[in-house]
Amino acid sequence: MAVDVNSKEGRVIRKLVPLERLPSAIFAELCAEMNIEEIEDAFLFKKGNTDTHLIYLISGEVILQADGLVVEVISAASESARFALAHQIPRKIDAVANGLVRILRLDADIVNNPPPLIYKEDKSYMVIEESEDGSDDWMAALLKTPIFQRLPPANLQKILLNLKDVSFSKGETIVEQGGTGDYYYLIKSGQCQVSRKPSLNAKEIRLGQLGTGDTFGEDALLSDVARNVTVTALTDTTLLRLDKQQFITLIKEPSLKFVDYDQMLKELKHGANLLDVRTQDEYEARHLKNSINVPFFSLRMYLKSLKRGKPVIVVCSNGKVSEAAAFLLLRNKFEAMILKGGIEGVAPDPENEAALFHIDDGFETLLDPDKAREKFTSYDRRSELIDFDPNIEDRGKIEEQLKILKTENEQLRRINQHLQEKYHRLESEKQAIAKQCITLSQKLEKLTQAK
Repeated sequence: MAVDVNSKEGRVIRKLVPLERLPSAIFAELCAEMNIEEIEDAFLFKKGNTDTHLIYLISGEVILQADGLVVEVISAASESARFALAHQIPRKIDAVANGLVRILRLDADIVNNPPPLIYKEDKSYMVIEESEDGSDDWMAALLKTPIFQRLPPANLQKILLNLKDVSFSKGETIVEQGGTGDYYYLIKSGQCQVSRKPSLNAKEIRLGQLGTGDTFGEDALLSDVARNVTVTALTDTTLLRLDKQQFITLIKEPSLKFVDYDQMLKELKHGANLLDVRTQDEYEARHLKNSINVPFFSLRMYLKSLKRGKPVIVVCSNGKVSEAAAFLLLRNKFEAMILKGGIEGVAPDPENEAALFHIDDGFETLLDPDKAREKFTSYDRRSELIDFDPNIEDRGKIEEQLKILKTENEQLRRINQHLQEKYHRLESEKQAIAKQCITLSQKLEKLTQAK
């Protein structure tokens, strides 16, 4: 019997992972072919069963057991019920209906190989029935992100089961610039501020604000470098965090795609663009032909300037920073790949030693927004990767940061002047003390002779 998409059961099924990712039309077609089964006090499957159908619990309770011992009791109202029951094939445990239950069997191909429509640009990635109290807002936002949409259902289940709650009060620092990266964070509720200091004694620059469903912390985990920003709780905030190893295993490894030099050349022939995320100095010293340079710490600023029509191959020194850059691009709906081993893994080529053109690093570019626009416009004529046309909001942010940097520069100038004056004063005192030492030494010598 078909399932009405607007019925109570239809709304329950809509929340199942990964069915919530399907566009409405495809989901409706799938519901037309569904059949809800009722089972009472009987096995749904036994250990060793090799039937590849995935079984979802729609109502009631199911007992998962191994060798007669209860492993877990799953209720249809629990978060675990959004995932297929013990989906590993062959089955590792028994599943028994605890009283009357209603279940849904789905062909694994429908779940593991959803229609390609959901992955195309500008298509609906998913439709999720929001809970009335908004308690699942964070999950809806998470599952809507391109990174999580591309993960296998089994990974999504493990991620949601391994996320740990942690709370911070308003004003508390969650991660600090320069600290060690140990967790990947998801904001369950609350607001956070992202900021960065250009140098140790510089004034902190506000980079942005994060809210429910936003994630942070991956840069340090991917590139194995210190945290490059500080994240502070603007309100009482509840976070969900995933430790580094789980992040690498469940998110990084299935998300990132690597290509070697020969594969890169093939991709370039088919229209891919080459993005070098090293610093300007490193880029000018040596780079790959026809690449464009946007230093990683400036990449977020220029995301709206990059065209999504073609794949992007990311290059850095050894591949580590490229991982963080590619992850950022994937999160923003780009098709990104990484040159394995980075520029260090490419044999020197005299043609590539002289820079074709360069781009200022983030702070130099900020010194003159008009020149930044002019530079990017000229770069666009030489590369299809950049399409720079900052809107008023972007320009406002640049000018705001420019004011901060000018103020900071003036403060540093005054401090430098003060230190120079102090240096000259101490130098004069040093010379005076040296003369006194000479005079005292001469008097001491005379006194010694007089004896």
